[in-house]
Amino acid sequence: MRSLFLPIFIAAAMLGIAAPAGAVPVGAIVPATARGIITAPVSIVKTADLDFGLLSVTTAGTMVIDPNANSIVATGGVTQLGSLWHAAGFVGAAGGSSVVVLIKLTNQAVVLTRTGGTETMTVTSLTLQGQNKRALAAMESFSFRVGGTLNIAANQVEGTYLGTFDVQIQYP
Repeated sequence: MRSLFLPIFIAAAMLGIAAPAGAVPVGAIVPATARGIITAPVSIVKTADLDFGLLSVTTAGTMVIDPNANSIVATGGVTQLGSLWHAAGFVGAAGGSSVVVLIKLTNQAVVLTRTGGTETMTVTSLTLQGQNKRALAAMESFSFRVGGTLNIAANQVEGTYLGTFDVQIQYP
C-alpha cells in the first residue's frame, strides 16, 4: 500500500499541495467478470409448444389451430374441452446488420406417439402466422406462431401424444 501512496504523496509535494500525513485505508479487492455473448446473425427461440389441449372424441375428426386468428376449431366427433390449447410460438432477432429471413416448416405429417404406448396420430398442414419471408433491420426482433391440423381417429386410445417438428430459419 505504501508503494502506491508514496508516488502520489511525492507528486503532491512537488506541486506544493498539502497531502495527508497518514495512509488511506484501501478496501478489499473484488474480482469482476467481463462477459460478452456472441449469437448467430439470426437467432430463434421457441416460446411455446404446439398444444391442442384436452379433447373428447366420439368419432373421427380434427382439431385445427389457426395461428393467424389464434383460434381453434373442432370438426367431426371431436370436442375441445377447456382452453389449454395454443399455437407454437417463436421469437427471433437479427444480428448487427439488416437481413432477410425465410421461415420454413416441414411439409410432411408430424407423427405423435402416445406416451407409454405405440398408438399414433398425425399433425398435418403446419401453418405459419404471417409471411414466410421477413425483412429485418439490424437488431430487430420478430415473432410468429405455428398452427396445424391434428387428425384424430374414431377409436383413438386415450392418453398424451407427443411428437416434434422442425422450424428452419434461412438467411443469405
